[in-house]
Amino acid sequence: MLFSRLNYLRSHMSSHHTIIVEQKIDAFTNNHVHGAVKTYLATRINTNMHQRLRVSSMDEKEISSKKDFSNNGYESQQMVHSFEVRFDKKHKEKALNSYLPFIVSTAKVIKDHERSLQLYTNEYSEWSPVNLHHPSTFDTLAINQKLKQSIIDDLNKFMKRKDYYKRIGKAWKRGYLLYGPPGTGKSSLVAAIANHLRFYIYDLELTGVATNSDLRRFLTGMTNRSILVVEDIDCSIEMNQREESGSNPTYKENEEHKVTLSGLLNFVDGLWSTCGEGKIIIFTTNYKERLDPALLRPGRMDMHIHMGYCTPESFRILANNYHSVKYHATYPKIEKLIKEVMVTPAEVAEVLTRNDDSDVAFHDLVNLLESKMKDAHEIDTGHKDKRRKVDEKKDDITGDEMKTLTIARN
Repeated sequence: MLFSRLNYLRSHMSSHHTIIVEQKIDAFTNNHVHGAVKTYLATRINTNMHQRLRVSSMDEKEISSKKDFSNNGYESQQMVHSFEVRFDKKHKEKALNSYLPFIVSTAKVIKDHERSLQLYTNEYSEWSPVNLHHPSTFDTLAINQKLKQSIIDDLNKFMKRKDYYKRIGKAWKRGYLLYGPPGTGKSSLVAAIANHLRFYIYDLELTGVATNSDLRRFLTGMTNRSILVVEDIDCSIEMNQREESGSNPTYKENEEHKVTLSGLLNFVDGLWSTCGEGKIIIFTTNYKERLDPALLRPGRMDMHIHMGYCTPESFRILANNYHSVKYHATYPKIEKLIKEVMVTPAEVAEVLTRNDDSDVAFHDLVNLLESKMKDAHEIDTGHKDKRRKVDEKKDDITGDEMKTLTIARN
């Protein structure tokens, strides 16, 4: 009793306050603040050295509330793990209203960064997840450095603007269109974005969605801070549905039985787009010109990213990725050829992976590029021969024949 009174007086006479964050070892529920403190401190100190049994001064009522009584009347103190922070009384408001919330929010960011990524695909009427272990990052991505940095800057800016979007009355989301030939790294860029943001990916196969209602159910079932991906968007939905809706008498009936462009746009930029927050929407296509302009405007696809053929810069990234080589005697020849022929990063990567010997791999790449150069020259020569023959016969053919040859020539 005497010690309790002394502790009580000491706590009230002290110029300091102490906050104790504890977790009962055998508790059925977790103290999320204790978990947050543990996560936060783990990035700064070795918590095993500082985690201990609870040591604190409490009054008699507090002590009695912590006691457990066994059948034989003896007291047993419940074991807890705890952390404590001690500070001057004048900082009480700052500690409670700023410091602890800061720890909780920081711990959430740490956990989000460390969480295992998931790739979801739509099967039947629900999302089906698998663990995502794609190694692509912005460091390994074989695209122009200036373009790469602009994407990173845009993503980082988006993540910092949650309050800004709320203030201006817009959904916290961002749309990206990735377009270019097959094999130029569109899927790798999606994975790099997911790894950069630590966002789950929801890979939506639109051909597997029967109606707009099913589409709405899938999209509202996504978690916050996630990426919706629709690959080959031009092949996934009828791009002319939107224009034909006013003139086709059976459109309304058909709309009930299939996903429409209008339905998709409503989820990208309509009222349903506000369901959830921190969403990234990515469409990919090999043929940007086939897309409805309504799908491409800012607010839907905010950033259009062209994924082009391999350049000397992207080749060097691939060479370093696959062979850890900064320079090789074949580089001048390879880079000169890459400037003159159309070769995708995927084609270059495939050649570089064939052989562990760098000398062999780079010479094989030279052979591939020279072969492409030869094929391109033969095709160009063939076109010139056809045009010359058309010109030679121009004076000897009828008008109808000339129309046919003109079409063939073009």
